Amino acid sequence: MLIEYGVWISRLGLAVVFGLSAWGKLADRSATRQAVGDFGVPLRWVPAVAWGLSITEAIIAVSVLIPGLSGSAALAVLLLLAVFTAVIARLLRRGEHPSCSCFGAASATPIGPKILLRNGLFAVLAVLVGIGARTHPRVPMNLPADNAIGCAALAVVVAVLVWLAGQLRVLRRRVDEQALSTLGAEGLPVGAVAPEFELLAPDGAKTTLEDLLTGGRSVLLVFVHPGCELCAALARELPRWRARTGDALAIVAVGNGDAAEQAAWGAEHGLGDIPSLVQQGNEAALRYRVRGTPSAVLIDSDGRVAAPVARGGIAIRELIRTARTGPRGLARDKIPAGASS
Repeated sequence: MLIEYGVWISRLGLAVVFGLSAWGKLADRSATRQAVGDFGVPLRWVPAVAWGLSITEAIIAVSVLIPGLSGSAALAVLLLLAVFTAVIARLLRRGEHPSCSCFGAASATPIGPKILLRNGLFAVLAVLVGIGARTHPRVPMNLPADNAIGCAALAVVVAVLVWLAGQLRVLRRRVDEQALSTLGAEGLPVGAVAPEFELLAPDGAKTTLEDLLTGGRSVLLVFVHPGCELCAALARELPRWRARTGDALAIVAVGNGDAAEQAAWGAEHGLGDIPSLVQQGNEAALRYRVRGTPSAVLIDSDGRVAAPVARGGIAIRELIRTARTGPRGLARDKIPAGASS
């Protein structure tokens, strides 16, 4: 009997995954069409493919729960995942990182190696469902009705909680975007006290401004985004530029989202031993009034903003050169009247 429950729970899990995916795509059709186009579908086929994909996933979510159809649904899942994974791998090899939008607006983040692992886990689940369909084709009919219905109700609750968590992420992202649009002038005044922040590493370790200022170093916060090609080009240049500053300058690449994916992005684009960490939401960008990527903020060894925000690779290179020749002197020269000293 325990095996039968495992078969039923695996079907419910696959139904939740594809139900949420279909719902997310249907709820945010513009993002779905954008993602389909970014993944290489010809423009004239984008609307049909976007609708077809959403409807196919909804059919799979229902079919996987029906005895006699669950095996076919599991096979359809494996075929879809094979196509998705092949396309994603091709895009990653080409250095392209479009937004996935696999679950609608809640997953509108650039693709990375983590999505391949996720697809692998979904494929394992589909294989288990397929095996269960062959060995126990009557599940859930041969389970006690109250237990089978209880498992299904629990799956619905989990799906609702996951959906709500996704909506909270969307809301937070929109609040951050709104805050960025109302910041006023870009960047903090030169000489202003640099706001504190916490950046996260893949292992959950936190790095603060105080940590980076240890040893009397200046700090350069380089704000990047995995989907930004200019950021990728900049990442390949940063180690060489930093080598010219010695130990006088700590450079940190600051992204947002998943810390492991950000670290993988840094490794892929040759950041070397330059940390590639993430902020929570857009916390650091908001505090330093940084509007876009790639951008950089130079903080002197006393914990004060040493120069205006640098936008773009050329400006960031000049900012690093300034740090090598003495950012504190520049800060003193440019402190506006009335600013704190």
